[in-house]
Amino acid sequence: MSAKQTELMVTSLTCGSCVHHAETALTGVSGVESASVNLATGRAHLTLSDSADTTAVLAEAANALDQAGYPPARDSITLNLTGVTCGGCVRRVEQALAGVPGVLEASVDLGLSRARVSVLSGAVSRPDLVAAVEAAGYGVEQGASDGEGHGADAGADLSAVQAREEGALRRQMIIAASFTLPLVIIAMGRHVPGGHEFFTQWMPERAWVALEFLLVTPVMFWAGRGFFERGIKEMRHLAPAMSSLVMIGTGAAYFYSLLALLVPGIFPEGTASSYFEAAGVIITLVLVGRYLEQIARGRTSQAIRALLELQSRTARVMRDGEPVEVDIDDVRVDDHVLVRPGERIPVDGELVEGHSRVDESMVTGEPVPVSKAAGDELVTGTVNGQGSLVFRATRVGGDTVLAQIIGMVERAQAEKPPIQALADRIAGVFVPVAIAVALLTAVTWLAIGPEPVLSYAFVASVSVLLIACPCAMGLAAPTAVMVAIGKGASNGMLMRRGAALEALAKADTVVLDKTGTLTLGRPQLTELEVAAGAEDETLRLVAAVEQHSEHPLAAAIVEAAKSRGLSIPAASEFQSVTGFGVEAQVEGRYVHIGAAHYMEWLGVNVDSVADTVQRLADDARTTLYAAVDGQLVGVLGIADPAREESASVVATLKTLGLQVAMVTGDQAATANALARQLGIDEVMAGVRPDGKAREVERLQNEGRRVAFVGDGINDAPALARADVGIAIGTGTDVAIEAGDAVLMRPDLNGILDAVELARRAHRTIKGNFFWAYGYNTLLIPVAAGALFPLTGWLLNPMAASAAMSLSSLFVLSNSLRLRGFQPRHQRQERTDGRHDPVPARA
Repeated sequence: MSAKQTELMVTSLTCGSCVHHAETALTGVSGVESASVNLATGRAHLTLSDSADTTAVLAEAANALDQAGYPPARDSITLNLTGVTCGGCVRRVEQALAGVPGVLEASVDLGLSRARVSVLSGAVSRPDLVAAVEAAGYGVEQGASDGEGHGADAGADLSAVQAREEGALRRQMIIAASFTLPLVIIAMGRHVPGGHEFFTQWMPERAWVALEFLLVTPVMFWAGRGFFERGIKEMRHLAPAMSSLVMIGTGAAYFYSLLALLVPGIFPEGTASSYFEAAGVIITLVLVGRYLEQIARGRTSQAIRALLELQSRTARVMRDGEPVEVDIDDVRVDDHVLVRPGERIPVDGELVEGHSRVDESMVTGEPVPVSKAAGDELVTGTVNGQGSLVFRATRVGGDTVLAQIIGMVERAQAEKPPIQALADRIAGVFVPVAIAVALLTAVTWLAIGPEPVLSYAFVASVSVLLIACPCAMGLAAPTAVMVAIGKGASNGMLMRRGAALEALAKADTVVLDKTGTLTLGRPQLTELEVAAGAEDETLRLVAAVEQHSEHPLAAAIVEAAKSRGLSIPAASEFQSVTGFGVEAQVEGRYVHIGAAHYMEWLGVNVDSVADTVQRLADDARTTLYAAVDGQLVGVLGIADPAREESASVVATLKTLGLQVAMVTGDQAATANALARQLGIDEVMAGVRPDGKAREVERLQNEGRRVAFVGDGINDAPALARADVGIAIGTGTDVAIEAGDAVLMRPDLNGILDAVELARRAHRTIKGNFFWAYGYNTLLIPVAAGALFPLTGWLLNPMAASAAMSLSSLFVLSNSLRLRGFQPRHQRQERTDGRHDPVPARA
């Protein structure tokens, strides 16, 4: 039986445990065959059985997520209706809209002829609603959308949800920190030498504890209310996660302290202490970590939005011989579309009339615009040059190349990275075990403990909960990631996701895009072999002719002449011979520039430079001949040259144990020539955008962990599909947003710095987790009273709180050691050119 696919956007996801519980809630809905929730994008992908009522299933799924504490994002769409004239029309439209899967509520205002529709974000789009209204016999005015649009606005819904979550976290974090700072000063200040005397001269000890209570309460029940709301739902569904431990740990500290304040006599002597500051600090630090994570996660959708912005909103379609501007959704296959100079191609098509050069770098990655004539293919989002074009639409809507690229990026981002599996497994086991141990501790003390048995049971179980509180566990990864990301940013390396650090540390294969990454990304004059006369004089004459040409190769020649400070003379009688070359008269001499067959047609003998031409061909150079007054004067070689540091970076990557490969849309001869020059053994040439992502997937299927380095829009799917994508900051915004890491300097040595920083950060995170979980494993039995039968010693909550603080301090200190990281260029300066070795892969 076939299955149906749909998506929802889920909020309040903070960790792997949240993802697991959200997926469990969704798979428990009747009609849902499988559910996959992505933490980075907040999207839940559902597979429904073919017999399921999609509308009912989505409504039940939304309710299940609400009950689990991870409510789906909701949005509102406004439609301006036409043809609605009575109450019957209103009811019919409302019923039609309510029947669309993903619609929660639909209300039509007859007076305004307007429908307001509440929808599940990601599950329903405006075109779906328009189609339902039209199927019911009514119309919708274009542009009447509120909350969701089309074209470049289609990605705004996810960003709006993420912005709301980020704003809420920021407010909670600021409120929590504002109250926690004075709370810590008051609580800890009384324990420093002389502090108790200083504070008690103003108020008695009990009054200070009461003030702590007043300060911590808004932290607990306003800033930290989300932990309690989710924690209660987790416990109600018997699926405790990190929110449960935060709730129980901070709640135990809070209410224990409150009882110690109100009824201290119920506690054994010396144990009626206040731990209000522990509850406040835990919630504040966890909120800070989650806010930073939200900032990083919040930018994942920008790659999609940037791609969507390449899509034109309108197109000029020929109607009765005249161009008529229509909405892009109204373009149909076989429509004839007019594109003026400088405009983007609105849909895929086949050129019918006109001649121009089209910049296809967003598809091919190559910098040279492609000449287009009748019968040639045009691709959505590419930029027309100086000629007007009329083409026949061949693919529209979701079938265009651009739409397919967008889909590939979305799918790649939706796949879960394997790096969170270990943390998810540990959290899934540790949290319920810690709670169970606390309960078992209380029961055991109540059963066999000495008098006062209730106090001992309470103190021991609270100590277990305080020891088990996930402060250090919550800080283990975020603090290391935060320091590493900050250090990287200050040195031109931006990590858009903390997970990129671990993925890059584990990578064993680096795949580099050619154009703009290994090369400069623009054609340059690399060789000028003179057959007769002076080199500068030859270049001066050639540049005089080429400055009248619009060809990118001509621009490279003119730029080379200007860079030498040559005075370029005027040219007259310029002519371009299509398919052959160009000619003009310069200072009374006739100058011809073009291909070999142009020289042959002119009768110019080129045998004297045959060896030079063969060498240039072997090096994948584009060759041009130059003749003056019928005599050959030289041959020019033009290419996109490699970056100065490319060869050394490739060599160093190999010494680090990384396999290095190159992928490009260029022809094999050009790619292999560059690979030989740089020492790259594995070459993938002639690869289009979807192929780049497939090549990355092929390497991953071979068991490799792939880091992809690129700079263009065409690299976005591969950047997203790789275990870690590294974008060159001088490239397009889409590549930067699709990459997990961004090198802000146009220097490939940044890859080496990123690898070293990632490996150090990964080792730090592993050390933090070892300590955080190790100390819990060792001290939970002590807190439970394992040493009491032997020594008569019971860990009281104050010691438990101190141990928890010590663990957090260790984790923070260990993470802060990453601040000592220095990039390679700084180490070179410090050691007079000697490179420090990069440590082996973690």
